[in-house]
Parts: sequence; C-alpha cells; structure tokens
Amino acid sequence: MSLVKMKDLLERAKAEKTGCGAFSVGNMEMVKGAVRAAEETNTPIILQIAEVRLKHSPLELMGPMMVQAAKEAKVDIAVHLDHGLTMETVKKALEFGFTSVMFDGSACPFEENMAKTKEVVELAKKYEATVEAELGLVGGSEDGSCDHGIRCTDPEDARVFCEKTGVDALAVAIGNAHGNYPVAPTLAFDVLEKIHQNTNVPLVLHGGSGITDEDFQRAISLGICKVNIATASFNSLIEKVEAYIGTDGKHNYFDLNTAMESGVFENVKRHIEVFQTIYKNR
Repeated sequence: MSLVKMKDLLERAKAEKTGCGAFSVGNMEMVKGAVRAAEETNTPIILQIAEVRLKHSPLELMGPMMVQAAKEAKVDIAVHLDHGLTMETVKKALEFGFTSVMFDGSACPFEENMAKTKEVVELAKKYEATVEAELGLVGGSEDGSCDHGIRCTDPEDARVFCEKTGVDALAVAIGNAHGNYPVAPTLAFDVLEKIHQNTNVPLVLHGGSGITDEDFQRAISLGICKVNIATASFNSLIEKVEAYIGTDGKHNYFDLNTAMESGVFENVKRHIEVFQTIYKNR
C-alpha cells in the first residue's frame, strides 16, 4: 500500500457506495494520528491541507511529510491540497508530489470559475493528478476568517461545469458550512439527488464536522464519495491536550505529543466507521 491518486479512492468509494474520509492536518501529530486510524481500520483515506492553513503549517514542511507518510502507510492514502486559491500554490503542491489538488473558484462568477478550473485541470494532467473544484457556496471558510454565505449548487450548472472543465470531483453546496455548527445543518438532499443525476463525477461534501452520522450516510447514498473533516479533528486534539495539561504532576513534550496524536486518531477512526456504514432509510 502507498501513495495513490485521489481519483482511484473516490472511484472505489463510488463503486462500494461508501465515503472516503478526507482529513485535514496541520502538524506531525495530526498526520500520525490520521494514518494510525486508517491503518487500524484498514481503510484508505485522504490527507489534506488547505491553503489558508499554510501560514501556520508551511507547505514546504507539511507537504513532504504528508507525502512520505502516505508512501510508508500500510493502506492506500492520497495527499490533497484543499481549497487551493492560487495557481502558484497548486503548482507547488503538485511539485511536492501531492496526488490531488483542489482549485476553489466558488466565489468567482460561473464562467471565471470554469476558466480557472480548466487551467488547473491542464496543469494537473502533467503530474497525472486528480482535480477537485467547487460550485455553489459552502458557508464559512477553512480558518473562520470570512463567510460569503451559503448558495446551493445549481444541478444544471453542475452538469455544464463538469462537462466543460473535465474535473475529477466536484464539491457541492447543499446547506453545509465550514467550522463549528451551532446546531446540525439541514441539508438539501433533494438538490444533492438532482446534482448526482446530472453529473458523472464523484461528489464532495465540505464542512463535514458537526453533521449527523445519519445525514453523512444519506449524503453518501446520494453520490457523496469524499467527506472533508477538519474542525472536528482540531477540536478533538485540543480536548486531549487540555485533559493532559489538567492532570497533576509535571508535563512534558512527549506526552503532549501523544495526547495530540490520540485526539486526532480517535476522531478520524470514528468518522471512518461512519463513512463505511451503508445508509439504511429508517
């Protein structure tokens, strides 16, 4: 098992009617925790990092570590640039060996989003890499710095977009949002079903943290093949760290390292189990 193309994992998930978890990481402990969960469950995953996170987790440090971790893993792992905002960053990720990149032009006008996405598709072909794009507006942002609101993906626009750009995966907006939800969101499953009928590419659900297990499974049954998890892993890491710091006695870096890894491991493992469960309409 080793580093693989994200497209291969999504096609496998599509055929099995399961979801492939895409887990955001920001340091070595997060990478280790996610990979350990994948290995323990014998389930392929996607390691990813968003461009907005690079000011805290530089790509020149994270990229080689993520790629090497995937190469040495006991299960198949794809390495993905999430929410790429510039061609420069997309190219840098490809040069580091990422097997997938996302260009996020969702805030651009439709034609501009298509044109820029096509550029990324052409560039990625040179590296035999998978390309994900986004259509519609998923609420919030990866780092919580902005919120353009939520605009559901138009199913007909999705059909045209996929046909004209040649993307391998499409992130859709169906009432989902990045960050912490005050309450679980109401997802527009009717919209998702129409998008699924109109397109022939694996669909992606962003803003997964906080969505109910049943809604995850229902979304997967309607064409979602990749599910992004970021906030839940960061939150779980912090909870484990706070619990460790709250214990009596002296504290040290190595036990802190273990606490961080453990928090991510538990969250990733739980989500893997949810995504691998076939939806049963109750």
